[in-house]
Amino acid sequence: MEIGHCLLDGNADAVEFCPHDSFRRVLAASTYTLQEGDHPSRSGSISLFNVDAESRRLQLFHRVETAGIFDIKWSPGGAGGAPLLAQADADGYLRVHHLDCCSDVLEDRDLLDTLPDGGNCLKEVSGEQVSSSMCLCLDWNPSATSISVGLSDGSLSIISLMESKLDIQQEWKAHEFELWATTFDIYQPQLVYTGSDDCKFSCWDLRDCPSNFVFQNSKIHKMGVCCITKSPSNSHMLFTGSYDEYLRVWDVRSISKPVNETSICLGGGVWRIKHHPSVPGLLLAACMHNGFAVVKIKGEKAEVIETYNKHGSLAYGADWQRGEVCQEGKSMSGAVATCSFYDQLLRIWMPESDLEI
Repeated sequence: MEIGHCLLDGNADAVEFCPHDSFRRVLAASTYTLQEGDHPSRSGSISLFNVDAESRRLQLFHRVETAGIFDIKWSPGGAGGAPLLAQADADGYLRVHHLDCCSDVLEDRDLLDTLPDGGNCLKEVSGEQVSSSMCLCLDWNPSATSISVGLSDGSLSIISLMESKLDIQQEWKAHEFELWATTFDIYQPQLVYTGSDDCKFSCWDLRDCPSNFVFQNSKIHKMGVCCITKSPSNSHMLFTGSYDEYLRVWDVRSISKPVNETSICLGGGVWRIKHHPSVPGLLLAACMHNGFAVVKIKGEKAEVIETYNKHGSLAYGADWQRGEVCQEGKSMSGAVATCSFYDQLLRIWMPESDLEI
């Protein structure tokens, strides 16, 4: 079911629903636009939307202009405190914003009444130039006290956040080429995973300084590693996506090869993987040249149960909305946000498949 769509003000590359319960209807969408010429520049923006799937409402309520953005992430919902949104941008900066009441800048009073918590806007609380290279990806640790940032020169930075102050704790050359994927292990946050255009998939132990390999796999991915995510329902299971079009399922206890030797080919290049917030084993994948896919994981089997192909260019951004909790105490299925690059399009839709497993 289609809920709504919107043209953004630049090339759309990331969408993130806020995972904090009181702000589940807040969606952030980011853009990256290269202005070519004698003096090229990379500009971008973050747009905040109110998404009410039940009433099929998609409303823009705030936008901030920035450098060109490659990645955005909200702080984890269970970390406590106000929601924070981190951006990794083309100027080599990590910036952290928080949601702040903006009722004084909203002219549409009817819109204000529909917004969670009376209307909220982004305010930058901290910014740090990590490198002269571009910041390509980021991830929060589970307690929202540090952020890992992958760089275009193959380096990885670990940056602490304490009382709105960013401080670079570690930085090392993790890969030979662009580092497109970084994620903390949600069960063992001293571990961080990285993936790169050098086709290598690595794990690092932050208790060592400089950090040491826990493992590195350089034989399985036939092209660059675009995304990595740990299963929120199985501490041993991990997923990778690659330009080689495969979604791979791994058991971290035996990392020499995936659980299923071929895993599943989604086509187009697997750029993003997002876990459903309440249904174990259900994934949403952004597949670049092949739209979006909903994938069901059961044991060693991965199966595509739905595809979405209503975007006209590179499928980059994808996320699930946390569902409303109904009277029976069950979480209702939330909406899906997807975005595509060159056509600058954001779409909100509901999967048609039965998502229960």
